[in-house]
Order: sequence, then structure tokens, then C-alpha cells
Amino acid sequence: MNKNRPAPDLWLLICILALLTIGIVMVYSAGSVLAFHDYGDRFYFVKRQLLFAGLGLAAMYFTANMDFRAWKKYAKFGLLICFFMLVIVLIPGVGVVRGGARSWLGISSFGIQPSEFMKLGMILYLSRWLSREDYDITSFSKGLIPPLGLIGLAFGLIMLQPDLGTGAVMLAAALMIVFTAGARMKHLGFLALGGVAGFIGLILTAPYRLKRITGFLDPWSDPLGTGYQIIQSLYAIGPGGLGGLGLGMSRQKYSYVPEPQTDFIFAILAEELGFIGGLIVLLLFLTLVWRGMRVAMTVQDGFGSLLAVGIIGMVAIQVVINIGVVIGLMPVTGITLPLISYGGSSLTLMLTALGILLNISRYAR
Repeated sequence: MNKNRPAPDLWLLICILALLTIGIVMVYSAGSVLAFHDYGDRFYFVKRQLLFAGLGLAAMYFTANMDFRAWKKYAKFGLLICFFMLVIVLIPGVGVVRGGARSWLGISSFGIQPSEFMKLGMILYLSRWLSREDYDITSFSKGLIPPLGLIGLAFGLIMLQPDLGTGAVMLAAALMIVFTAGARMKHLGFLALGGVAGFIGLILTAPYRLKRITGFLDPWSDPLGTGYQIIQSLYAIGPGGLGGLGLGMSRQKYSYVPEPQTDFIFAILAEELGFIGGLIVLLLFLTLVWRGMRVAMTVQDGFGSLLAVGIIGMVAIQVVINIGVVIGLMPVTGITLPLISYGGSSLTLMLTALGILLNISRYAR
């Protein structure tokens, strides 16, 4: 380890640790009632979150001190492993079904989600591939179609689980890399039309997705069905007011908001900490994204720049989707709030990726 190299971006590090700390507190507060009801231990979720946070921080320390350019050597092999896991998780008896999706590998309550690994694996490989000096992405057939085909294959495997939320994050982060690498707008615009048609097709071919859309447009048309989550989420946010009901004082976590410690944790946070608490979390995320994009624009390395764009894009997209769902601006989809929501592989992989971003920031101007 070179002791003379610059330190990582301090603002990035502060935002990561602050959000992680808020997340641990809120996982306990939001999940304690459900944890006691289901497991007889109100600390069940927070103890596991502390374990995953510890593993994630250890991984973040390692990646923050490992030269990001070394990932070029492992990007291809890592992507192959990710594809292998996406295939085997679809095998009945191997993949574990949770929440209606066969998207987990593991035993009992311990497991990993291959689609989470694919997000980082795809970002690493695309950054390496598209940063090559001899690669011309402005060519439609030879430059743009091959990476889009790879992205489409990964997205298709994720959709077979099915997991539209994680697939959408992976797809959007990958497309941000493709755009930053220099793809022509007219090519992307042409393909976007086909993408919209395909997205509509995915919704129409799955009745539960269509119900989510109709539930989003008019939650009160089915208040005990497709509109239930959005209505209960808004019931949590509304009473929070400016300063909140107080930490631990949420009413909606008493089996009203489903899984309050994961997808809808921001609703409980807004109920307990109010507009001020929600605003602080949003400002921390905005600062994190700003500093990450600053790193991407100032690092003097093509691979590092694309890698930073992919990582910070992954964070930003998840935040937008999660909070958009919670406040009723987007249809319900299973996306966690980075660093805040309860999760094992999602939290560990996010901290690992942010460690890579911290390392890239060492080489930014």
C-alpha cells in the first residue's frame, strides 16, 4: 500500500458512513415490531444488518485500498460467474423462491441474490470493454449492438426470475455507461423506441405488473389490493409533518406498511423523523451523487471514469425508484433504498462498489 497517494474523497466517505448509520438505526426502528412478531426477537433484523454492514465495511476498506485498474483483470471472469449464478438460480430446487421470485441462492434465511452481483459485474465489464482505445462505439452494428446484446441477455435472465426492479437498475446503469462512452444519440433514440415497446410488452404479459400500474394510477380503486402499499405508505408520510412523530413512534410499522424495514423504510423514516429527517437523507444522497459524478469527470483514466459513472448511476437510480414508489410517483417495484434498507447481498455489494468509487477518487484531480 502506497502511503504517499492521496486520500479518498472525504465527502464521499462521510455520506456513505452517515447513510449507513441512519440505515442501521432505521432498520431497528422500522423492523422491530415485525421481528418480534415473526421471530420473537425485536433485534432480529438489526443484528443481521450489523453483520452485513460489518462484512460490507471490510469489503469497502479492501476495495478502497485496491487500485481500481486491477479490476480490469477480473472483470471478464466475474461477469461469467454472474451469468452462471443467474442461470442456476432458475433451476427448481436450487434457486429459492421469495416474494414470488426465484431469485435467491442459499439455505434457510441466509442467501445471496445473483442479480445484485450482476449489477456490479456488468458495470465492471462494460467499463473495461468500452474504455478500450480501439473500440468504436459510434458504429451501430459493430460498436453499439454487441454491448447492448450482452446487457439484454443479463436483463432477460433476471426477468425470468422475475425481478423487474433489479433488472431495471442494472439496465439503466449499464446504459449510462454506454452513453458516457460516446454512443450516438440517434442510435440510442432509435433503440429507445424498441425498448419502450418491449417494456410495455413485459407489463402486458404479466397480469400482476398491469395491476401494479392500475393501482399506481388510482390506488383507491383497489385499496386492499394493488393500491394498499401506496396508500399505507402515504398514511405514514402524512402524519410525520415537519419534525416527525419521534424515533420509534411509527404507527404504520404495526403491520400496516408491508416489509417496513426494506422497500418502504423511507416511509417509516418520514413518519418518525418528519420532513426534516427525510430531507437530510435526500441531501446526503445528493451529495454522494454529486461527489461521485465529480470523480467520474476528473479522473484521468477512461476505465475509471466509466466505472465511477456506473457505480454512482446504480446508486442514483435505486434512490429515485425507491423514493418515487414510496411517495406515490412510481408504480410499486421491489427496490431497496441503498445503505438504508435491510438487506444482505444488496448492502454488502453496495459497500463493495462504493469502496471502488472511493479508490477512484484517490486519482481524481
